[in-house]
Amino acid sequence: MKQKIGSVFKKSATLVAVSLAFSLVSTPGFAKDDAANLEKLGAFKRTDTGPMKRIAQGGTYADNLKKVLQQIKLPEGFKIELFAIVPDARGMAVSRNTAAVWVGTRKSTVYSVNDRDMDNVADTVEEFSPSVKFDIPAGTCYSPDGFLFIAERNRVMMFPAAEYFMEGSDTVAFAIVKQGDLIPADEESYNHTARACVIGPDNRIYITLGQPFNVQPPEKVDLYRKWGIGGIVSFNRDGGDRKVVATGVRNSSGLAFNPKDKSLWFTDNQVDGMGDETPPGELNKVPAVNGTLKMGGWYGAPYYGGGEVRTDEYKSQTIPKEMADNYVKPQVEMVAHAADLGMMFYTGKQFPAKYQNAIFSAQHGSWNAVKPRGARVMVTYLDDKGNAVKTEPFAEGWMNSDGVYLGRPVDVQQYVDGSILVSDDKAGAVYRISYQGK
Repeated sequence: MKQKIGSVFKKSATLVAVSLAFSLVSTPGFAKDDAANLEKLGAFKRTDTGPMKRIAQGGTYADNLKKVLQQIKLPEGFKIELFAIVPDARGMAVSRNTAAVWVGTRKSTVYSVNDRDMDNVADTVEEFSPSVKFDIPAGTCYSPDGFLFIAERNRVMMFPAAEYFMEGSDTVAFAIVKQGDLIPADEESYNHTARACVIGPDNRIYITLGQPFNVQPPEKVDLYRKWGIGGIVSFNRDGGDRKVVATGVRNSSGLAFNPKDKSLWFTDNQVDGMGDETPPGELNKVPAVNGTLKMGGWYGAPYYGGGEVRTDEYKSQTIPKEMADNYVKPQVEMVAHAADLGMMFYTGKQFPAKYQNAIFSAQHGSWNAVKPRGARVMVTYLDDKGNAVKTEPFAEGWMNSDGVYLGRPVDVQQYVDGSILVSDDKAGAVYRISYQGK
């Protein structure tokens, strides 16, 4: 086993070009000791970082969350339960072998969640790799061959064989996209910086890059299109061969590949301040032709605020021909300001057949709508051609009759047994939805 694991690490070090791990730039929020720790981790040396923080499970807090879950409405035969208490839970990645779940946050911590006795309730929730200084590590994704990727505000980390290194503070780690290279350092923001990532069928990593404005100003349009800010970018797994996949995306925090036709789908949050009922949120598709993505699509921003509703700032301006010629309409127009975030395609065997290859997506809930909405899990069904035909609520009830949020779903991911997990950053929890019917 040691020889096999060691060969994986040697291979990954070659692919990554270890110098990437050694040359992190020290910028505000990134201390010099982060680069020093990464150098040690890449060379398989200890950092003497303190013990991992462990989050208590159970108790009064867990009991109160379980009471909230009693109010969640689901289709007949389904059941929702508390899986884990995870502070600030955002994007999730599920391992293939040990059923470990990594949960990102919009702060500085990634958590590893483990159901050690496999009773579908987490036994331990611990800080993952505290020897690495994370900066908004909201995006997590896991490759079929066991590599964990964390997309931060302005860096992408790779952890080879992460599920075998959760018992201590040190984890083999490489920065495949160095700090300051994901976006220009001058474009770093506190707004719209929760990335999402996924490993594609082509073995590349795909990452959403939200643009920081409500509506980006004209002087930023060309720069953002060049970098894929307000869009989706992809890299080889060693961080090389950067490509801009899509532009005109205001702020996406969820994406997934359709396993049937290899198309890439993503959610998008739309412009605020245009009224409670407009513009709509979006569920979008990057089509694939013979399994290859059709790159270069433009999805409307900043000329459209959502759907084909023109923004006030660009209403009188003619859409450039290059953009207009490559415009891709949303597959689904969601309720305005419901904040559609994480998503997944269902491929498990536990749910009834009608859910096979359906999209499950989370609506985080509005922040400024006079009449609150969202805070639920949606399901979208596709036709035989791979296009959306129907969207409806699947799990709802995280908002009470007074419009107060009892929870705010963020991400939806499939668990190893075919159930689905839902993260909630308001309650600081991960829930498990399973099918109990026949």
